[in-house]
Amino acid sequence: MSASPASEGAGGSGVSGSPTTAPRADTPPASDRVRLRRKRERGSHERATIDAILDEALIAHLGIADEHGQPFVIPTLHARRGDVVYLHGSTASRTLRALAGGAPACLTVSLLDGLVLARAAMHHSANYRSAMLLGTARPVEAPAEKLSALQAIVEHIVPGRWAEARPPSEKELKATTVLALAIDEASAKVRSGPPLDDEPDYDLPVWAGVIPIASEAGEPQPDPRVAPGTPPSPSASGYRRAGRPRPRR
Repeated sequence: MSASPASEGAGGSGVSGSPTTAPRADTPPASDRVRLRRKRERGSHERATIDAILDEALIAHLGIADEHGQPFVIPTLHARRGDVVYLHGSTASRTLRALAGGAPACLTVSLLDGLVLARAAMHHSANYRSAMLLGTARPVEAPAEKLSALQAIVEHIVPGRWAEARPPSEKELKATTVLALAIDEASAKVRSGPPLDDEPDYDLPVWAGVIPIASEAGEPQPDPRVAPGTPPSPSASGYRRAGRPRPRR
């Protein structure tokens, strides 16, 4: 099994011969850097597709190369607001300092929807949705935008939570770096559907199909120091993810 390298477009996982129901991209790529070269039938440069993946994903992976050429990839929380993705972290973060200084960035998000079991070992794959952004992040310095960006990140994680929690203090804001990465150079890849085996293999007495994979929120678990009798807040008791049905209680 072989995976497509990241340089050949976002979300290159999957093996040769796997089908997809994702439409071929109609929107041309913003640059050659995000042009889809392998598995192009799975790809898209449509903003609606890219935005939906960014909005549903909770974890993003942020990649940079430092001044010595050493690559680093860190998991981080993010939020999209309009045409930018906001990121945040400690002012002491080496990665964020490098990005604020103009280091090129690569941001990826992935959603796993299923495991694809084929009759042949080399045709096993996964159903997924992924997006990749390239660019240079800008530091968010204006107090109003910085506060708005942090609100967007909190609301992306748990909608409605910002109004329930204490807002950031001036000290906390000074200790936090916020970056904005424009959605200018971006691509997405989507794989869905059953396995695609070689024609002779369809006669093999081997089960084939898809094992669906989904993240689901459970019952809220209170902090041990929550005052007795305090019920879960509406943001916790009614929690659901974008693109996912409300979990059963």
